[in-house]
Amino acid sequence: MTAATLRLDIVSAEREIFSQEAEMVFVTGEIGELGIAPGHTQLLTSLKPGNVRVLLPNKQEEIFYISGGMLEVQPFIVTVLADTALRAHDIDEAAALAAKTEAEKILKGKASNIDFAKATAELAEALAQIRTVQKLKQKGKM
Repeated sequence: MTAATLRLDIVSAEREIFSQEAEMVFVTGEIGELGIAPGHTQLLTSLKPGNVRVLLPNKQEEIFYISGGMLEVQPFIVTVLADTALRAHDIDEAAALAAKTEAEKILKGKASNIDFAKATAELAEALAQIRTVQKLKQKGKM
């Protein structure tokens, strides 16, 4: 690790997803979008469903989806502890679109057994997965 990089670990409840050096990390925290560079001040915050963008030392970019979790930042070590984490290219876009449609139906009152809190959470996750896939498509990697 050099002064121009930091160590990034993305871990889900099931397994370690990513562990290597990065130049910059972008995540969606409870208070908004965060950009973390080497030497960043210490921070602990919760994360919203969304994507984690990682700028690698070779100038390539990796994109991951997380369903929420926690972010711990040390000056040269960043850890994302996610409930669920997937590489963007592993997301099933059709399933995410179907989940979005179903959650929207529930929220509009068109489905029985309404559970608004669950439907809202499922909608947020589906939208985050769709945005993550769209970012990957914009980069021309899908």
